[in-house]
Amino acid sequence: MESRVMSTELPISPTSAAAPHAPHAPHVPPAPQADGAERAVPAVPPGSGAAFTDVSLEQAKLALRKVKDPDLNLNIVDLGLVYDVRVVDNNVEVDMSLTSPGCPSGPEIMGDAERVLKALPGVGTVAVNLVWSPFWTPDRIEPRVRAYMGL
Repeated sequence: MESRVMSTELPISPTSAAAPHAPHAPHVPPAPQADGAERAVPAVPPGSGAAFTDVSLEQAKLALRKVKDPDLNLNIVDLGLVYDVRVVDNNVEVDMSLTSPGCPSGPEIMGDAERVLKALPGVGTVAVNLVWSPFWTPDRIEPRVRAYMGL
């Protein structure tokens, strides 16, 4: 029979808390921001049962990868439709475009973007801004996806 030695160090995650007898909260390094500044991420007090509430830029971008253009069946990030994502405090703002002003899937795509961002734990307000400058072209598609599409 194999025996394993388990570490007594428990990482704090959104679903677990440190052991109640832990002497102090672990050090949490500052989180990098889009503007290059660092913002301290508050540590969760041991035994509090509290979950992390800060939303990161990476979490927002990953969530937007779940949104697909229904006609092309490709996510809006790889299609180059997402121009900018900003996270200020726990509020998320996205500047995005569509493949054309007459895109019949526009309301669906923008609604899906808002829905997946609002579903992130700790998100405050979400603003999805439709922008037309610069105008979208197939050159904005991620190169590996463009190659896959034969463009």
